[in-house]
Amino acid sequence: MINKNICELVNYAVKSKVITERDRIFAVNRLLEVLGLDEFVECDKVEERPLEDILKDMIDYAAEKGMLDGSSVVERDLFDTKLMGAITPFPSAVVDKFESLYAKSPVDATNWYYDFSCNTDYIRRYRIKKDVKWITSTEYGDLDITINLSKPEKDPKAIAAAGKAKSSSYPKCQLCVENVGYTGRLNHPARQNHRIIPLDILGEEWSLQYSPYVYYNEHCIVFNSKHIPMKIDRSAFAKLLSFVKQFPHYFVGSNADLPIVGGSILSHEHFQGGNYEFAMAKAPIEKEISFDGFDDVKCGIVKWPMSVIRINGSDADRLVELADRILTKWRGYTDESAFIFAETDGEPHNTITPIARMRDGKYELDLVLRNNITTEEHPLGVYHPHAELHHIKKENIGLIEVMGLAVLPSRLKAEMSELAQAIVNGEDIRKNETLEKHADWVDEIKKTTTITPENVDTVLKDEIGKVFMKVLEHAGVYKRDEKGREAFDRFVKSVK
Repeated sequence: MINKNICELVNYAVKSKVITERDRIFAVNRLLEVLGLDEFVECDKVEERPLEDILKDMIDYAAEKGMLDGSSVVERDLFDTKLMGAITPFPSAVVDKFESLYAKSPVDATNWYYDFSCNTDYIRRYRIKKDVKWITSTEYGDLDITINLSKPEKDPKAIAAAGKAKSSSYPKCQLCVENVGYTGRLNHPARQNHRIIPLDILGEEWSLQYSPYVYYNEHCIVFNSKHIPMKIDRSAFAKLLSFVKQFPHYFVGSNADLPIVGGSILSHEHFQGGNYEFAMAKAPIEKEISFDGFDDVKCGIVKWPMSVIRINGSDADRLVELADRILTKWRGYTDESAFIFAETDGEPHNTITPIARMRDGKYELDLVLRNNITTEEHPLGVYHPHAELHHIKKENIGLIEVMGLAVLPSRLKAEMSELAQAIVNGEDIRKNETLEKHADWVDEIKKTTTITPENVDTVLKDEIGKVFMKVLEHAGVYKRDEKGREAFDRFVKSVK
């Protein structure tokens, strides 16, 4: 059976163009090495099966032979990546292919590289398909809602084993270039099938890769080849615009550089981008504004629940100069009447989440004003989802969500299914330990909506989308009322 599985996997690799027919024998021998075999018979004919099924059978075989704990999701992931790594081309071959295609078209290059990242199982397509996705229409446009299920839950045994594992600082983090081809361990994912593309960003060595857990089309990560901290400054704006100049069909943005409003990896400078148009990018300018000395730059406040200044022009250097001026002013800006404080007790609070794109041949930057101040009433952040929304979303609001795509916790899938059944059955939700946190929310929904067995799932999805809209409103430093607009105008006028 394992002989047949090897044939299946090599045939898959040839058909998906991960390798060529000339690589067949080499690929077979690499797989024999991984599986501890020294014999092989070429198959006359094998049926085509999904990659997931082929790998499952090979992992089961390895588990039977004592090569891994077959009940551990983490160990299975480590081993199937080892299998795929055995048939993934060397980094130089991948880079050469990308660069030859890029010379013809950046679109052709990224199309190929994305398919390659999927075909090598670095992006596990069969897991991405499990994510629950829908769209909710709001006054700000169509928001993308996702319940993320593609990241496997770590089983208790793996968590315990990882805690006992020897600590290591290699690679320093999951974004470092040293991850390419890395074997992995219980507390760090295997990356034998991982390949990156080197980039020149303003004379610095950067790299391009795709996220293994793609949240949207061609979700890529652009990262500094040096392990240095995130920082939003003048150079960050210039780097973002340099990237979109090289890949004009992609947007790229950066998480903010402060806790609460920043991303999950603040220790390594990186951006996220891709071939997707978010609701925020589609949102119109609702008020044109201007800044002294920048008549050549079109500026405006975006109709969006968060506080966004959009600047657009044909000269990238001019946009960088203006963005830096806005950032510098915002870093030190305090407006007590609007509860905006640049710092308290020496702790800085103001920063920006920037997003860059090309629009109609011109450069465009969206500058999202962020503030991470906390209070006794809002210990997780004043401009953060407030407590009444935590039953749906409690986590930080990073770049992807700022742009209008909710990444909601996996627990919600089971909770919403159970909640729908409880509502239809007329159960007392407050007596259910798992669902009690949703009770006030459901009571509010029932005041305006008649819920039936036929519409319960649709209603809950729509209401979750509305909660996400409120999450973004909470994260906005200037509220969308008269007082908030006046405060926003005061800041714009203060930028000299």
